[in-house]
Amino acid sequence: MRLSAMGDVAMTVPVIRAFAQQYPNVKITMVSRPFFQPFFDGIPNLTFFAFDEKVKHKGFLGRFRLFRELYALKIDAFVDLHDVIRSQGIRTLFELFGKQVLAVDKGRAAKKALTRSKNKVFKPLATMFERHSQVFEALGFAIDLSNPIFPEKAVLSEEILKIIGNPTQKLIGVAPFAQYESKVFPLDLMQEVISKLAKNPEQTILLFGGGKKEIEVLDALAKPFGNVINIAGQLKLTQELQLISNLDIMLSMDSGNAHIAAMLGIKVITLWGATHPFAGFSPFNQPLENALVADRNLFPKLPTSVYGNKKVKGYEDAMRTILPDDVVWNILKLL
Repeated sequence: MRLSAMGDVAMTVPVIRAFAQQYPNVKITMVSRPFFQPFFDGIPNLTFFAFDEKVKHKGFLGRFRLFRELYALKIDAFVDLHDVIRSQGIRTLFELFGKQVLAVDKGRAAKKALTRSKNKVFKPLATMFERHSQVFEALGFAIDLSNPIFPEKAVLSEEILKIIGNPTQKLIGVAPFAQYESKVFPLDLMQEVISKLAKNPEQTILLFGGGKKEIEVLDALAKPFGNVINIAGQLKLTQELQLISNLDIMLSMDSGNAHIAAMLGIKVITLWGATHPFAGFSPFNQPLENALVADRNLFPKLPTSVYGNKKVKGYEDAMRTILPDDVVWNILKLL
């Protein structure tokens, strides 16, 4: 099994964890970039295979080398949860060598119908968790996701506690960025949300992000408040996962942070601009009312994109129809 983007990988975790719990006699080999290994820590019967896309497994020869290394593990079936050119090539080789091969159905035609401007078919599609489960069911392993078991909250290290201070307060995570601008809540409105949350001294707001520019923005957001802390750039991924597992709630865009929090059993409020939860990317085990969407009465072409990478003229301010007071109210309602 192999995936790439952080959100894509995080969305496999609840299904993989449920599979491992419900079929303890089946061995799983998870193939992904080494960066994502901490996502799968603690899952029983799972071995992580690090895919080296830059050197060892680069190019056609590298992919064939990857296939040989995986084939040597004597696996019985290959499940492709990504369905892109690279993973398609690997699964074709397994098929040629007589192994059972299955791939996720991404529902591309239905997603296109959901996001097109004309003759839009606006209805909820199967979630990625349902799609992943369907692959395993086709393999003969039905998975029940109705009562998920999440990992225990991590014990926070002294290094983390030095950064966040008193762990007895309510911990609110805020991840204000996304891969595409059309999915990012306007900064002035996010400042308003953070300001309102910070008024309660018994709440600590932790800001998540990455990269130099994001860190600078988060520093500016945190500066006026004693109980708003920028986490970005201060912790390794394993430590961030430990910290997120201790949050009381996460506020996120349609982005990887939402899926990371959800895979750890944390309540998540998501904000949606050009994209929409109907496309199937709502975080795991979160009710639809936790997804705050832009006003389709004012912006009827929404959603305009599955991933947010398509810009539509006149829709730049769609997320401004999500009111900061509504965001704050939904957070406080769940605390």
